[in-house]
Amino acid sequence: MYVSYHGHSVVKIETGGKTLLIDPFITGNQLTDLKADDVKADVILLTHGHNDHVGDTIDIAKRNDALVIAIAELATYLSWKGVRVHPMSIGGSYTFDFGTVKLTQAFHGSSYTEEENQQIIYTGMPAGLLLTIDGKTIYHAGDTALYSDMKLLSKYNPDLAFLPIGDNFTMGPEDAVTAAEWINPKLVVPIHYNTFPVIKQDPSQFIASLSGIKGKVLKSGEGIEL
Repeated sequence: MYVSYHGHSVVKIETGGKTLLIDPFITGNQLTDLKADDVKADVILLTHGHNDHVGDTIDIAKRNDALVIAIAELATYLSWKGVRVHPMSIGGSYTFDFGTVKLTQAFHGSSYTEEENQQIIYTGMPAGLLLTIDGKTIYHAGDTALYSDMKLLSKYNPDLAFLPIGDNFTMGPEDAVTAAEWINPKLVVPIHYNTFPVIKQDPSQFIASLSGIKGKVLKSGEGIEL
């Protein structure tokens, strides 16, 4: 299995001949190496409904007939746009042909903004993703504040955790260090930073602040074998 990072919170997982995309914010993301029109995907997983996470989901899903896995309200909204969906809710899990998806808590907001109508659409609760694929466990925190129940995630023995460090909208680096200590993954990769001036951070400093936990900064387009 090959897991790669593509700026902001975009993660791609390639396994068993399938390509999974998490939060494909590509158009408007100056830090990504991807081009929305070229992206191939079999499955798209969304942590919540904010535009910088839903991103190019609708176009990519329609072009590839990709299945979109999301919280129920967001999935319903996307189904009205002609997208094939699988709705889920916090605490629920489901085993797909590529592996198992479990939605965890995230403390954040979740809505989709239609700027042309000046309308904000409620899209359910935000979530984190706990993925079990090929015997490995990957945690993608989505957008979240630090919360004490993150300690419970350690029982899943994550092989890899993607944690936001941007601050302002999510955990900052100090809280992300605490989250890493509580979750205790084998490897931590920082996400959701430097896309906008208000979330500018030094990911290398975050990695250096980790104690007893391995961390790695992935440039856009870089990945690791799991």
